[in-house]
Amino acid sequence: MVQIVAASVGVKQISSFRLPGTESQRAYDLLAEHFPAAKGDTDQLVFKARTGTLKDPAVKARIEAALKRVAAAKTVAAVQSPFSAGGQITTDGRIGVATFTYEKSTNDIKPETLEEVENAAFTARSPQLQVEHGGPGAEIVRFTNSQGPSEFIGVLFAAIVLLITFGSLVAAGLPLLATLLALGTTLGIITLISHVVDTPDFATQLASLIGLGVGIDYSLFVVTRYRAEVRNGLDRDRAVEMAVDTAGRTVLFAAITVVIALLGLLLLGLNFMQGVALGAATAVLATMFAALTVIPALIGGSGNFIDGVLHEYDERGGFRFWGTKRRLSLPGGHWRSGRAARRERKRAEGAGWERWSHAVQRRPWLAVGISVAVLLALALPATNMRLGSSDAGLDPPGTTTRKAYDLIAEGFGAGTNGSFLLVAQLAKKGDKAAAQQIADAVKADKDFTFVAPPAVSPDGVVATVTAYPRTGPQEQATTDTLKRLRDDVVPAVERRTGARVEVGGFTASNEDFSRVVADKLPLFVGVVVLFSALLLLVVFRSAIIPIKAALLNLLSIGAALGFVTLVFQDGHGAGLLGIGTGPIDSFVPVLMFAIVFGLSMDYEVFLISRVHEEWERTNDASASVARGLQTTGRVITAAASIMILVFASFALGDDRIIKLFGLGLASAVFFDAVIIRCLLVPALMEIFGRRAWWLPSWLDRRLPRLAIESPDVPHMPHGEPATETI
Repeated sequence: MVQIVAASVGVKQISSFRLPGTESQRAYDLLAEHFPAAKGDTDQLVFKARTGTLKDPAVKARIEAALKRVAAAKTVAAVQSPFSAGGQITTDGRIGVATFTYEKSTNDIKPETLEEVENAAFTARSPQLQVEHGGPGAEIVRFTNSQGPSEFIGVLFAAIVLLITFGSLVAAGLPLLATLLALGTTLGIITLISHVVDTPDFATQLASLIGLGVGIDYSLFVVTRYRAEVRNGLDRDRAVEMAVDTAGRTVLFAAITVVIALLGLLLLGLNFMQGVALGAATAVLATMFAALTVIPALIGGSGNFIDGVLHEYDERGGFRFWGTKRRLSLPGGHWRSGRAARRERKRAEGAGWERWSHAVQRRPWLAVGISVAVLLALALPATNMRLGSSDAGLDPPGTTTRKAYDLIAEGFGAGTNGSFLLVAQLAKKGDKAAAQQIADAVKADKDFTFVAPPAVSPDGVVATVTAYPRTGPQEQATTDTLKRLRDDVVPAVERRTGARVEVGGFTASNEDFSRVVADKLPLFVGVVVLFSALLLLVVFRSAIIPIKAALLNLLSIGAALGFVTLVFQDGHGAGLLGIGTGPIDSFVPVLMFAIVFGLSMDYEVFLISRVHEEWERTNDASASVARGLQTTGRVITAAASIMILVFASFALGDDRIIKLFGLGLASAVFFDAVIIRCLLVPALMEIFGRRAWWLPSWLDRRLPRLAIESPDVPHMPHGEPATETI
């Protein structure tokens, strides 16, 4: 039903963002109010003559014919030819730029319509003439056409891991089926959300990325627990109840922590973050709901097929097969059963994850030292992270947007791609002299190569001045030029003319965005950490566990941010991904914090809940850690492997932001599951000992009681794992 409604209304996405209260936004608001003809977005068509010049009669005729076709499009309001007055053409006549303005924002125009305009422009292409398309409309067309099969590849990778894990087609298929059903609903809801709040064009892919990762993990934990209970002798119906009442509770609390972190993005007060936060949170809730409802229903309807090869352990040390129930299992059942028998004997001798845990617990300070040193070394590059925004200069080589960007820089200078827009509210209507003084003041600055003549609005209230810096929009020097323009040049000319000048443009918007994020970041981080810690405090009845979890999660986030800085900013390995190097998009650290913090809490809940269960049963702190890691270690690493492969598959696409998120989240999960959960947490829990479960009595009396496991669920005998070993 959701998909039907969503399909009928369509999606409404944004690719530009509002920053209320900032100088760049005030500039755009003045422009929209007093230059109504300029309210639509502007694209560029860049022409380059491969032989001769653009003014050659045949070449010029092709250009003008194509521009007439562009102007004839219903969505295009005006077209400026490179040959007209004020048009852009290089002194050698080989490169020229035509600009055309849409009647409205490109966000409100269908991608198919934008592509039709692009195709009309490309009719001018010939062996003698290169034509490229740049601007927001071109970016939408590129993004629409470049969305590759990332989701499919992620599902394929997950299916392979699940098949290896379970050895059963049905058991492996249940998590995939439930997750895909949940994602279908999620995408429909995001479509509806886009009509209520601002939703950027990457929100759908990001929600798919997160939903695939956590959804398969959640379903995996429920299915794994069910199979473990069946193998421990429970009948199928009781095993389903047990799985939902144990693993299901863990999934519920884990999902709540992720949602808390994602909804914390709303505290930033940024309009486009609303759609991202709500979409991603919807994906988590939908997949959690599927794991708790769809999975039990599918288990009940699958009969014995889910188990593939059912077997029971024989007292003589072997396995007895129920031959009539070997349907839909992978080949090699006898080999797997023999391997399982050997693994069972090794486990009794202290092998596997229990042996690993004991090894870590014997030298906990060494394990802590190595882990922290590695994570801090990975996090170190993040201290040099430079925030900015991806522009066409970072688009994949060979795309028309990248070629247009490079041609403009080649013909008119790197700064042409990142011009400053000064919007002045004049003290007197139509005061052209004051407008010219503003332009002259900017022109006197040595770091501007060209300053366009001022334009006065039809009502005479506002004047605009476009200035082109010497350096490109991604360079630190351009940021320094902006700061000097705002702090020195503009205040001086305002005093002389009485005008109020606001500086906008691409670079100005990026700097304003970075400042807004930096100002709100402490509140955002504080609230997310506080609420997540309070949830862990109530669930585990420990003052130490929440603090430890928060600090370790921050450490894994720092390591992930340092890793993406090394790749996307410093360029180490960037060539393998086919990406340009430049600053990290300003919103990426914030989004990564929310997502990684939530996912880290996932694994914290999965592991510590099992340790807490053993602690409640045995009151032996050291043995509880070893037992908890033994019974969850393989499940966590299998779940992490799935999530890493799903996230990494998104790095195979063409969009730099999605690549950044995919690689960043994959690395974060790897660091968290391998270094933190398997090494650092057992070591710290050994160091803390019984103190890990300390809680002041006065606080214990006042806290509400939330059991992560039902008190009616009997504990497993000490010799039987509560979670299936994979």
